[in-house]
Amino acid sequence: MLNNKVNNVVIVGGGTAGWMTASLLAKTFGSTLNITLIESDDIGIIGVGEATIPPLIHFNDELGIDPAVFIKETKATIKLGIEFQNWGELGESYMHAFGDIGKSFPLCDFSHFWVKAKQANLDFNFWDFSINYQSAKRNAFAPLDKVPALNLPGIAFAFHFDAGLYAKFLRKYSEARNVKRVEGKVVNVNKCATTGAIQNVVLENGEIISGDLFVDCSGIRGLLIEKHLNTGYEDWSHWLPADSAIAVACESVEPLTPYTKSIAHDSGWQWRIPLQHRTGNGMVYSSKYMTDEAAKQTLLDNLDGKPLAEPRVIRFKTGRRLKQWNKNVVSIGLSSGFLEPLESTSIHLIQSSIVRLVKMFPHNGISEHVECEYNRQSKTEFEKIRDFIILHYKLNRRTDSQFWLDCQNMEVPYSLKHKMDVFKESGLVFRESEELFTKIAWQQVFIGQGLIPDDYHRRADQLSNQELKDLLTSVKEVIAKTADKIPNHGDYIQTCLSSLPKH
Repeated sequence: MLNNKVNNVVIVGGGTAGWMTASLLAKTFGSTLNITLIESDDIGIIGVGEATIPPLIHFNDELGIDPAVFIKETKATIKLGIEFQNWGELGESYMHAFGDIGKSFPLCDFSHFWVKAKQANLDFNFWDFSINYQSAKRNAFAPLDKVPALNLPGIAFAFHFDAGLYAKFLRKYSEARNVKRVEGKVVNVNKCATTGAIQNVVLENGEIISGDLFVDCSGIRGLLIEKHLNTGYEDWSHWLPADSAIAVACESVEPLTPYTKSIAHDSGWQWRIPLQHRTGNGMVYSSKYMTDEAAKQTLLDNLDGKPLAEPRVIRFKTGRRLKQWNKNVVSIGLSSGFLEPLESTSIHLIQSSIVRLVKMFPHNGISEHVECEYNRQSKTEFEKIRDFIILHYKLNRRTDSQFWLDCQNMEVPYSLKHKMDVFKESGLVFRESEELFTKIAWQQVFIGQGLIPDDYHRRADQLSNQELKDLLTSVKEVIAKTADKIPNHGDYIQTCLSSLPKH
């Protein structure tokens, strides 16, 4: 145990990771903790993470943030899911829609009834039964707790937002709760000769800032966790070969779509994230298969509107830090590892790391056993998300480029192969511990990219084919009629903005 009682927390780095960390620590521990955040206006942030998943709503709720204020301050729009284009074969598309699909049955997922219907040549699209999908494709959104008549869960949603504006918003929130911001660059780090723990950091102007616990939010370079503690990195690029991204914003266009797009191209994929004031775009690719110039041109050729800046290249190596917590340093954000933004998990990994830290926060000193448990949970979370992202690449059925062929033929982690084999044989999906993605999320990617189960649960045979057809027809019609009544997404955003007092 590092016996110093943790009274002083030093966060190195700002951006989304730094200010999310500062805000939750300040909200949770109040005046019992001294929090200092060091950032430099001269160091840019990557800031491409503009799409989120539903758990972010819980984070904002914990901070007591009014959703309408959040939408205004961050130029946010609603996200109901991610549409994947060309990930199966060219011309195909499907959506990983948030929320439930269909009517659940005791001890048997709805997907088994859909599989039985497909084997009986009954013509139903799996997404006929998703209120999120049906709303998204109508560019519609309003809060909906239940689908009437069926008593099914309503719309699950997340946000697209400007990550830079979110960081500024949380900075204001944090500073109002006595978080001290220090402007400057860290140029030196001093460690304890006995324990190897960080004692203080030295800024360019000579200021020395001491702490009991340091949070490394310095980005991919991992200033504390890697450069000074030599923690090590587990490289996953043999499973996820993309090592580059080009990002650019463009003018927004109508309609304001309530979903992210992921569009597969020759040797990579493009994201499209609609905000109120612009559209965020990027191209993720492997430099082994595509040059920067080709990637840039592909991205520019596929923008909806006029680019607002010069595209910028970002380099990365997919993987994770061997320890996200090492001695008295906790790495949060890109300093802890990198997973490409295919399923919008970057900001969620920041959130879950902070929540984990708060739950395990040291009281009378840093416990080796608690540190070990933190790292165990972090490792599991990273690996489960990694598998879900690899699945998209593995299941592609494209033959138009070597990149996609190599992805089809690659060996995948045993944990993923086992999940694929179980689903193919039986239609079953099992979640382990607290892994992020739901069974319905896995089902959508499996089915959307052509992995259709050979069998279904015996429970589905309690319905005859005609009874099954009648049931599915009824559910489909109710969901479609419900979606038809939901107002336009853009109108909802304007309603939120107009509900706030004018300044």
